[in-house]
Order: sequence, then structure tokens, then C-alpha cells
Amino acid sequence: MRNRIERQREIIDFTLSRLSRRKGRQLAILIVYSGAVFLLASVMFLVFALRTEAILLLRQAPELVVQRLSAGRHDLMPESYFDAVRSIRGARNVTQRLWGYYFDPSSRANYTLMAPESVSSGDGAAIIGDGVSRANSAYPGDILTIRGHDGRLVNLAVTRVLSPDSQILSSDLILISRKDFMAIFSIPPGFSTDLTLTAENAGELPLLAAAIRNLLPDARLISRQDVLKTYAGMFDWRRGFILLVLSASALALAMIAMDRAFGLSAEDKKEIGILKAIGWRTSDVLLMKFWEGAVISLSAFISGILLAYAHVFLLHPVLFAPVLKGWSVLYPEFRLTPFISPVQMALLFILTVIPYIAATVAPSWRPAAIDPDAVLRA
Repeated sequence: MRNRIERQREIIDFTLSRLSRRKGRQLAILIVYSGAVFLLASVMFLVFALRTEAILLLRQAPELVVQRLSAGRHDLMPESYFDAVRSIRGARNVTQRLWGYYFDPSSRANYTLMAPESVSSGDGAAIIGDGVSRANSAYPGDILTIRGHDGRLVNLAVTRVLSPDSQILSSDLILISRKDFMAIFSIPPGFSTDLTLTAENAGELPLLAAAIRNLLPDARLISRQDVLKTYAGMFDWRRGFILLVLSASALALAMIAMDRAFGLSAEDKKEIGILKAIGWRTSDVLLMKFWEGAVISLSAFISGILLAYAHVFLLHPVLFAPVLKGWSVLYPEFRLTPFISPVQMALLFILTVIPYIAATVAPSWRPAAIDPDAVLRA
């Protein structure tokens, strides 16, 4: 056993010294290889982190949203709908919501205005998101002016700026009183944007939804699971788009592997013949090539993973974030929480390390198996 370990150490030492004699070529391969791993890992890390972050946040979303449709479009909901849904057995926490979108010509950004009952902002007061604050240079004590639906200007006194930690949800958010909301959008009393509710028993949600549809034929129901599926599909589509763009990186990685797989150089064959002539076995030669491929591929894998981690989680992922997060003037500036699973690492390892090692070892088998004299005379 000790002799085998010593033999392995000697082969590894020889492999490292052999690689050091060809620093230029190996360094070029390592740079291209690490770049390909970095790009692929960055996409995987970013998509998985965004998707996980969205799923965790959407778990706090309403269990069921009821909207009224008119001519296939979302329309205001009269209070009679609220009373009807609240009367259904099993419906709990039925709440009327007021929310809408406002386009600000000065910043060319869309804001989300909400009037939640839980926010105790008085008339003429507003709580704004960090993105709205940056776009308008508005801070507590400043005045934010919004043009109402009827053309009149509404001045809102900023009382608080929401924490930057919540930017993924609140970057474009403006929270105001119900009275100010209805004045800005000219909404008549007794109407709301939609309803939210929960089921008394989670298993009864389909029955509750069916009862609402029978009672309100013009209603559209959106469950939390529907929203989760939509977000998952959106991130999968964008990931596919980015991976298509990154096919050049995969091509570069494949070309490196093909360079190895299509055969050895005359110098490599001569070296294998000399090693066989001085007593190396075929298994020793293949083991040397294995360690050669392992050293380069693992070095590229580790460096690419570390660079991708720093790019995605420590720095702003400038290469892919605009595509994966979406385009917006009020771009949320937040740091993603690292979500890296063993499945991700295993998939990256299989896609980047295993093919290179195989492409390094396979072409060496024939020169290592035949007579060294034939290799040296070739």
C-alpha cells in the first residue's frame, strides 16, 4: 500500500514538472477554460439565486387573488363583490386592495402606488421605495408631486424611505392613504382594485375557487401557485436565452476538449515512448495523463467557480443581471443571498471537468499500449 502511494506521489510530481515546462500553452488553456466555467457558473448561480429569492418572497403573497374582468381586461371591483366573497363559507381574511401604476415623465419610470390598510400614512403623506427616492432625490421631509388622473397635481410629503434591504419588492413602491389614492386615480367610493383572501383549510382552496367562479362569473382567480409557476417559467426562459448566447463559451470549451481528443502531438508520443522504454507501465502513463487533465480542469473549475461567486454574490452581476432581472429604469440595487446546491456543483463538474479529463486520457491509450520502439520510430 505504501509503495502504491509513493508511486502515485512520484507520478504527480512528474506531471507537475512536465506541465511547468510548458507554461505558456497550459496557461492559455487555463485562461480560456476558466473563462468558460466562469460564464456558465455565473448564469447558473444567478438564475438559481433569483428563482429561490422569488419563491421565498412569494410565499408571503396572498393565497388567492380575485379580480374583475370587463371585456377581457382587469376592471375596478364594486363593494358588492367584496360582500359576496366574504359571505362564502371557508373564505377568511377577505381584504379589498387598492393599487395601480403611475408613469412619471420626469424620471421616465413606472411607479407602483398602493393604499394598504396596514400603513398608517395620513392624508398627503407617502412612504416611498429606495428606487423612487433615488430617481427623484426625495427623502423624508421632501415633497413628491404626482399628476392625478384629472390633470391636477397632488403633493405628497415623504415621511419615510423603505429599507434598501427590501428593494427586490419595494424599489418602485409608493404607499399612500386610500383617500389620496382614490383622488389621484379618480376612483369613485365603494370600489377597489381586487380582493385577497385565504382558505380556512388549504385543501379546500379548489372548492373555494369554484364557489367564487359560480357566484362571480366575470371574476379571474389567481392563486399563489399560479404566480410561482409564472415566475419559474420566466426565469427558465431567460436562462435559456442567456445559455444560447453563451454557446460560444461552450464551443470554446468543446474545442479545447477536441484538441485533446483528436490525438497527441509528435512530442507527446515521443515522450510516452521514452517513458515506456525506461520501465513505465501502460497504467502509469494513463495515470500521468489523468493527473495532467485533472490538474488543469480542476484548476479551471475552481478558479471559474470562485470568479462566478464573486461576480454574482459579491459584486453586481453586470454581465447578465439586466436580462435575468428584467429591464427597468428603477433598477433595484440589491445583493443576492447565495443559494448554491450540491446538484448545481455536480452538474457543473460533469459538464466541464469530466469531458476534459476523458479527452486527455483517451488519446494516450494507444501510444501507451504499443511497443515503445514503434512509438519512437513513428
